[in-house]
Amino acid sequence: MEKNERLVSLDVFRGITIAGMILVNNPGTWSDVYPALRHAVWNGCTPTDLVFPFFLFIVGVAITLSLSKRKEKGDNQNKLILNIIRRSIILFLLGLILNGFPEFNLSEIRIPGVLQRIAVVYLFTSIIFLKSSLKTLVSLSIIFLLLYWILMTVIPVPGIGNANLEPETNFAAWLDNLLLGGHLWSYSKVWDPEGILSTLPALSTSLIGILTGIWLKSKNDMVTKTVWLFVYGIVLMFAGYVIDGWFPINKSLWTSSYVLYTGGLALNFLAICYWFIDVKKYTWWIKPFKVYGMNAITVYFLSGIVGRLLYQIKITTELGEITIKEFLFNNLFLTWLAPINASLLWAIVYVLIWLGLMCILYAKRIFIKV
Repeated sequence: MEKNERLVSLDVFRGITIAGMILVNNPGTWSDVYPALRHAVWNGCTPTDLVFPFFLFIVGVAITLSLSKRKEKGDNQNKLILNIIRRSIILFLLGLILNGFPEFNLSEIRIPGVLQRIAVVYLFTSIIFLKSSLKTLVSLSIIFLLLYWILMTVIPVPGIGNANLEPETNFAAWLDNLLLGGHLWSYSKVWDPEGILSTLPALSTSLIGILTGIWLKSKNDMVTKTVWLFVYGIVLMFAGYVIDGWFPINKSLWTSSYVLYTGGLALNFLAICYWFIDVKKYTWWIKPFKVYGMNAITVYFLSGIVGRLLYQIKITTELGEITIKEFLFNNLFLTWLAPINASLLWAIVYVLIWLGLMCILYAKRIFIKV
């Protein structure tokens, strides 16, 4: 890949991932959702559990592609780091706005979140990339996973006892309660899937992406790059599957096995996209995903805001007061579909509506960057 050439497959991969995020976050009703579109209850991995690590992997690849040239040219790193910090703060604040909307109850607002984790991971892994050699990047990605494994499975939990991996009594949950008590995920109250300690292995997810970006920028031919993306991906998946026996694959805890397993899948998925799009030039199908991928954070944030508004706006009917979402869902979807299919179709239509809106921005060449 030429240094000034855009990796189209990465934009498409990002677009597929964001579309997946919006799809799983916006069912017609949470009472009726296909199992594949739900997170695993605790241990295990569903297709939905792949979405967030895929995005952090993509963040890592993008860091390499965007910062490599500046790093090689010897650009002022202090200015680069200030820009990285600025972008991270904006992302974090957008996450807080999304969590607090529309009440903004500061005494209970959830501090962790998806955008917040992206912000923190982007901040640290960007700086690590700028300051580190290839050997250090590999070492740190392994060290973070081993350190987290030890903290979660060896260190006793203060006030509770032996190390454990139960939802409310593990070391990560204890730390979240200690530092963020009252500002955690509303569905659990006592632990958070994007909590403080589990951000440590999430750094490794992004570092896998950074290492992938370095490989894609190498001087090897495109076929060789594709083959080794698959090989590395299979190795990581196998490692994650093996480690699952001691440190179970778990999205909520972002376990080390989960990082390796999902990182391997991300490598394989990118390899497929890279082969068909950048190597074979089969691009007739990519436009919708490219549209999503070019304004990924924008569409994620706005779709989240509107999704919350649909629960806040209420109307009065013969049956009483209901939300505008419930009214639309009941009258446009439930009248002719089984509940679970109506719920899925609502989510698909929601994705398509946002695709249409993003197409307008794409046609006008408006790409909103944080």
